[in-house]
Amino acid sequence: MIIIGGGAAGMIAANFAIKNGAADVMLLEKNEKLGKKLYITGKGRCNVTNDCSVDDFIRSLPHNGRFMFSALRFLPPATLRDMLRELGCDTMVERGQRVYPISQRASDVTKALTRGMAKAQVKLGSEVDSLIIEDGAAAGVKLRSGEILRCDAVIVATGGVSYPVTGSTGDGYRFAQAAGHKVLPQNPSLVPVTLSDPWAIMLQGLSLKNVTLSLFMNDKRVYSEQGELLFTHFGISGPLTLTASCHIAGADASSVRLSLDMKPALSRETLEVRLKKDLQSNGRKQLSSIMGDYFPASMAALFPAIAGVDGTTLCSQVTAKERAQLLDTIKGIPMHFVSLRSFSEAVVTRGGVDVKDIDPSTMASKKVRGLYFAGEIIDVDGFTGGFNLHIAFSTGALAGASAATYLEN
Repeated sequence: MIIIGGGAAGMIAANFAIKNGAADVMLLEKNEKLGKKLYITGKGRCNVTNDCSVDDFIRSLPHNGRFMFSALRFLPPATLRDMLRELGCDTMVERGQRVYPISQRASDVTKALTRGMAKAQVKLGSEVDSLIIEDGAAAGVKLRSGEILRCDAVIVATGGVSYPVTGSTGDGYRFAQAAGHKVLPQNPSLVPVTLSDPWAIMLQGLSLKNVTLSLFMNDKRVYSEQGELLFTHFGISGPLTLTASCHIAGADASSVRLSLDMKPALSRETLEVRLKKDLQSNGRKQLSSIMGDYFPASMAALFPAIAGVDGTTLCSQVTAKERAQLLDTIKGIPMHFVSLRSFSEAVVTRGGVDVKDIDPSTMASKKVRGLYFAGEIIDVDGFTGGFNLHIAFSTGALAGASAATYLEN
C-alpha cells in the first residue's frame, strides 16, 4: 500500500492500515517533515477534534455533511481521543467543546501519530508525479524523480490548496482527474473577508465580543451568530467571519450582504428608551461624546458618521429621524462585501474530488479499484472548532482500514 501525503489524513491512514493487518505500508511526503500543516492548526496548539455527538458534528458541516456519517461512526471524536492517549498524547476539552493536546503543542499530535505508524516505511522529499493505473486498478505511482513504485492499493491524502506555505499545491486533484474523477472548483473557506467600507478599515485592530454577525444571500438570511469579530486593514476576521465565509465560498459577490448587531442582547425598543434618555440628559453635549457609553472609543468616534448622522450635532437637536437611523445602525451596521481573502489565509478548501465518485462507507474510488481518498482533497468542509481536522482523521482512518481489508481479500 502507498499513501500519498504525510499530513493528518495520511498519517492516521498509515496507523489504521497497520492496525488492520497491512504488512507493507509506504508513506510518501514531498515536504522535509511530516504533519507540516498540523503545526499551525489552532494557532500552534492543534485543535484535533470537537467533543460532540456524531449528529451535532454533521450539523457543523455545511457542505456535504451526510457523506461523513460512515467515517464519523468509524472514528468518532471519543475514539480519536482514546487513540491519541494510547499513543502518548492526552487531550482536554475547552470552550465550544474544542479538543486540544494537554501539552498545548501541535508537535505532540504529530509525534503520537508517528509512533502509531512505526512499522510503515516513510519516504520524505518524495514528490509523486502521477498514479499508475492498470486494468482499472491502482498499480503504483511514478515519482517526480522518475522512479516507479509498485503497489496494490493507493490512498491519496494530499490535502487541498489552503495555506500553500505548508506545501499544499493541489497535486491530488490532478491525480484524481487523470483517473477519471470529477473534481469540483476550489474556493477558500474559513477565511477573512474584504470589505469596501472605509470606516471598517479605520477600525483595524479593534476586537469586538458579544456581537452578532448576520449573512444574507439574495436577501435571505443564511447565517446569524453571536461571538467575536476582528476588524483588519482589509475588512473583518475572527471566529464569526470565518464561519460566515463557509456559506459564502463560491457564491456571487453581488448576492452577499453582511450586517453587524452591536447590541444583540438588547431589543430595539429597549435601546430606544435608553438612547432617548441619554440624549435628553446630555442635551448640551455633542452626539459623538455620548457614543462612548455604547461602543469602544475608536468606534464611538466614527459611529454617528456610519449611521449617517453629524456627530457634532447637540444631543438636544437630534431629530426623531436621526435617532431612528442611530438605532437601526446599532442593531444592524451594513457591511459591504467585496470578496473572500485568498487561499494563503484560508483554513480549509471548499471543493475537490466529488463525493459522488467516492464510496462513503470505505473512502474507495468508484472509478478505480484499490484507490482511496482521504482528507481535504475530498469536497467536504466544516466550521471552525476542530471539525475540519477530524474530517481528515476520520476519512484517513476509514481509508487506511478499508485499503488493508482490500489487500487482504
